[in-house]
Amino acid sequence: MSTAAQRKGKRSLKGKFYHGRILPAGVELLPIDDVFPSPENDKLYRPPDCGDPDLRALADSIRKHGIREPIVITLDGFILSGHRRYAAARLAGEKFVPCRREPIVSTDENFVLLLREYNRQRVKSIDEVLREEIVSINPDDAYEALIQHRREAARVNIETQVIEGRKHRARITEAKRPFLDAILAILERLRSFWPLSDRQIHYQLLNAPPLIHASKPDSTYRNHPNSYGKLTELLTRARITGVIPFEAIHDPTRPVTTWDAFRSPAPFIRRELDNFLKGFWRDLMAPQPIHCEILGEKNTIASIIKPVASRYGIPFTLGRGYASLPPRHEMKERFRKTGKDKLVLIALADHDPEGEDIAHSFARSMRDDFGIRNIEYKKAALTAQQVEELGLPPGELAKEKSSRRKKFVERHGEHVFELEAIEPTHLQRILSEAIESIIDMKLFRQEEDQEKRDAAYLHGVRQKVQQLLAGIDK
Repeated sequence: MSTAAQRKGKRSLKGKFYHGRILPAGVELLPIDDVFPSPENDKLYRPPDCGDPDLRALADSIRKHGIREPIVITLDGFILSGHRRYAAARLAGEKFVPCRREPIVSTDENFVLLLREYNRQRVKSIDEVLREEIVSINPDDAYEALIQHRREAARVNIETQVIEGRKHRARITEAKRPFLDAILAILERLRSFWPLSDRQIHYQLLNAPPLIHASKPDSTYRNHPNSYGKLTELLTRARITGVIPFEAIHDPTRPVTTWDAFRSPAPFIRRELDNFLKGFWRDLMAPQPIHCEILGEKNTIASIIKPVASRYGIPFTLGRGYASLPPRHEMKERFRKTGKDKLVLIALADHDPEGEDIAHSFARSMRDDFGIRNIEYKKAALTAQQVEELGLPPGELAKEKSSRRKKFVERHGEHVFELEAIEPTHLQRILSEAIESIIDMKLFRQEEDQEKRDAAYLHGVRQKVQQLLAGIDK
């Protein structure tokens, strides 16, 4: 025992009366000035607030009855358990406090862990619980786990090669200006649907075809591979020169993965707190007697489908042609978990030999391969009737190698039509109407109203939690 501790021990009043009772064995009565709050406690827990009504009530109780549970301290007098009792005793004007010593000093490496263990069983705020758990974490182990996770996620072996030669892209001439202006007008009109695909821009140009080259009257843009090639070439040059923002156009068939990295935990915590409880989705379709899903033929319409699907809370699958087996199995699992007995598919596919068959083939597979007997499908777009009503520009000829070409040509003719030929807002309206034609809209409106109440409740919870955790990143 240190000299200071021995000196303090001599000043204790062992075995003396305290508020009308004899102290039990192992408990000593110490001058309150010889007991010290642990600075580490304030890092883990909220420091006692003398304005707290509960603390004042505790002070009144101590003034009348004394401290009923001894304060636990180290050999050198620092508090392990009892900071609130200590603060209340000072507020009550107590000169002595009953204490029990642990055989440890405040400079011991296990001091903070013992401090936490003594406080585990009391009721704590969320931020105190988080700080308490952080004490248990070995930084080296945590960092190694983080690095190992990154290694596994980024395990790609490549060989580097030398970059040879230079490529200079031709500048955009004034003769290309009408062509470029037509593209820019489309991008501005469809800004809410960014990023667009090259194919979407292609079909929008067909509505009012510009000249590809201003000095060549016979260069009117048309639905032909040569025109499409000129479009993609100009889009590339326009993005490189900064005329068109890169975020305006994408290629969904070539996904890119990036890492959401931070320089320190603070901005990450702030972002997570800002987004806390904002990912809630009420199951708007739960009361519906059927389970509904959307099936899209291609990735290029994802930005059009997603806003509609999210509004109704309906899952959607993009098959990129005929969907592979895993998406079908996942749909079967979603359907099984609903406990409903009917599955309805709403399909969006091109008007071509394959597009006419995709929804039927998918539904048949769900019935025959996955045992869903009660299944129906509806092709919302693109249909022969819509092609005629909208006056869509004819596309390329049906592929000669398609096994379904003959049947398609006999019924519809040789030309095929793509979904991108429909104005995005019109396609969204078609999809919405298809959904509302098969669900119970009264039940849906009731769920929408409840979701508004849910959002208000979660907003209140989020505000409260953010207040509690406001200082955690400081």
